[in-house]
Amino acid sequence: MDIARIRDKLSARRPTLQGALGAYAVLAPLVERPDGIHLLYEVRAAALRHQPGEVCFPGGEMEPGETPVDCALRETREELGIGADRIEVLGELDFVLRGQSIVYPVLALLHVDDISALSIGPDEVAEVFTVPLHWLRDNPPEIYRRTVRVHPEDFPYDAVGVSPDYPWAPLCIEVPIYRGLPHPLWGLTARITAHLAEQFD
Repeated sequence: MDIARIRDKLSARRPTLQGALGAYAVLAPLVERPDGIHLLYEVRAAALRHQPGEVCFPGGEMEPGETPVDCALRETREELGIGADRIEVLGELDFVLRGQSIVYPVLALLHVDDISALSIGPDEVAEVFTVPLHWLRDNPPEIYRRTVRVHPEDFPYDAVGVSPDYPWAPLCIEVPIYRGLPHPLWGLTARITAHLAEQFD
């Protein structure tokens, strides 16, 4: 190994989360309505195995070789029937950690005249709804904090030179919740929403 090989290896590499178990991308879709810009949400189909009935953005797991934008566009086409020719990608937002996975949000403007005419994939999406961006700015979420205590099992304390009563730092998770919407908006989607609203207030 020499410096030239290290330089070459890093030149084409996109940094990610060390030890990530998965990479996902979601599209945060903006739509223009008579009263201003809205953010569009999906309600997950009731028959889905994971998080049925919850509010989310279109998205899913990135396939090998995909960029976050590629993945977000593909998933939006599959879930909402909107082709890339009607999606104007505005940019990528800060990524979010979900457990040991990384989620890349992509902000985009949908060029659609009537959201009720979307070709929703019923196996994945029960319905869609929109919320004015100004409402999200004016009504920040309530933040609840969940503390997870760390208690490693079978940890070799002697191998690292510490005692078994080592003070492991607890993990604090913030869970945002928006009230007053057609459906509960909380968790990861609410985190992305709050970040987006803060960027463009």
